[in-house]
Amino acid sequence: MIKENILNEISQESLVEVFTTNIQCKVQAETTLKKLQTAFPESKINFDINETELPYPAGHTILRVENHTINAEEIIRIVNLSGFRCDILEDKKRCTDN
Repeated sequence: MIKENILNEISQESLVEVFTTNIQCKVQAETTLKKLQTAFPESKINFDINETELPYPAGHTILRVENHTINAEEIIRIVNLSGFRCDILEDKKRCTDN
């Protein structure tokens, strides 16, 4: 019973995937957000468009998706079909030897 409860708690936790895009303005983000919300109505999805001054990928918009399951390939496909680039933001943890 305890093992089942732990598995249920783990399965209920949300996953978060972060992407970079070359979306440049609020209107583009809102249009793309509507498409993503239609495809993934259970997901929490938002954009941060504060880092767009430089060319992509240095200048980019952050797309954040939260849900119990995330289909990263489909998210990238939808953003690409909307005319924008989209890549998973790689986790760059530094390893330190102690």
